[in-house]
Amino acid sequence: MEEKLRIIKEILGDYRVSSSEFLFHCPFCNHHKRKMSLNFGVNAYKCWVCDSRGKNIYRIVRQFGTYQQRQKWLDLDGRLDLSEFDKMFMELNDDEEEQTTDLPPEFISLNNKKLPRHSKRPLQYLHSRGLSKKDLLYWKIGYCNEGLYSGRIIIPSFNNKGDCNYYISRSYVGHKRKYLNPPLDKDIVFNELYVDWDEPIVLVEGVFDAIVVGQNAIPILGSTLRQESKLFQAIVIHDSPVYLALDEDAEKKRNYIVRLFNRYDVDVKVVDTSNCEDVGSMSKQEFISRKSNAEEPDVGEMFILDKLKRL
Repeated sequence: MEEKLRIIKEILGDYRVSSSEFLFHCPFCNHHKRKMSLNFGVNAYKCWVCDSRGKNIYRIVRQFGTYQQRQKWLDLDGRLDLSEFDKMFMELNDDEEEQTTDLPPEFISLNNKKLPRHSKRPLQYLHSRGLSKKDLLYWKIGYCNEGLYSGRIIIPSFNNKGDCNYYISRSYVGHKRKYLNPPLDKDIVFNELYVDWDEPIVLVEGVFDAIVVGQNAIPILGSTLRQESKLFQAIVIHDSPVYLALDEDAEKKRNYIVRLFNRYDVDVKVVDTSNCEDVGSMSKQEFISRKSNAEEPDVGEMFILDKLKRL
């Protein structure tokens, strides 16, 4: 503990001791009194002014320390630096070419100044789901009135170079098959062009959930999120905090993802989606309220509950 305390002192300055806790100046709110409490015994920290908190003191080192301080701390723990994750993930994807695609030739943007008469029905459908003109513009939404995707809303995804790499196709006329997506690899970061990795990421099930959430919401586009996926790797490399907002009935998937992120020390909070069909059925205001009350999951408790359910 003495070595770790010395590293924290180098980063946060002098401290005072209160019982089993060490009190420092908070680097998050810079309060003039020592209100940041660190407990090395339980490996946790909390500021009693701004309520910044965490269950891993290394997160303070990672955010405010130097490269040498981070390496020294990780050496004490016998762990890898995030730069090692970067190298490892890059090796996994070295031979892969980035996927790009064209939108359907019949695609009509709903952001055009002049729209044909048949645009009325897709617009009515989108407005019934609570989408605004601002949403249509941000997500570059369009539709097809003929061809393979006739009667379907088209929501494109763009990689960080601005190239289309996927799109979602959702029926607005009552097709038996609601979604008819292209035969492309789903292992992408949906709309990576607009993601700010320095801000918290909200992970949701589908694209209409993401539209309700707004900026920095990413649909996982699959049954779960795996270590090999580009989305997971990008979050780990950028060390982005995560809000997990999956459907209420996806408890097993949520618990798996939480434990996976926990293995890489990614901050995760779970948004309560109970008593709701999905995030896409919420109003934006309701989601904001639920997100503000999101909590860090108890990984140990989740593990025990999962084991009990398998008995």
